[in-house]
Amino acid sequence: MSHDPNCIFCKIVAGKIPSKKVFEDEELLVFHDIHPWAPVHVLVIPKLHIVTLYEVGPEHAALLGRMLALAPRLMRELGVVNGFRTLINTGEDGRQEVQHLHMHVMGGPRPWLKG
Repeated sequence: MSHDPNCIFCKIVAGKIPSKKVFEDEELLVFHDIHPWAPVHVLVIPKLHIVTLYEVGPEHAALLGRMLALAPRLMRELGVVNGFRTLINTGEDGRQEVQHLHMHVMGGPRPWLKG
């Protein structure tokens, strides 16, 4: 599995940096964002180091589908039942801050800090 030893998310996947995990399996890790925009704000990341959505190809279709399909289940489990938002920032102009593909899933009662 590809990883970048300098990537903060790869370090979280490797257990070198602690996180408040919500879900984990062989391909995905989900944890609470340390700077949440909403009452519930988790990040869904592939364990495979993929820098941005630009690097995704047909071979990643199932992985992306699993990421998206997992969101409603986790939101329900976390008590979010009135809607949520998903967001993938891509590249500098897309305001991607961590160079490891990740999906924000945010929900809970408004007003939110951002978004």
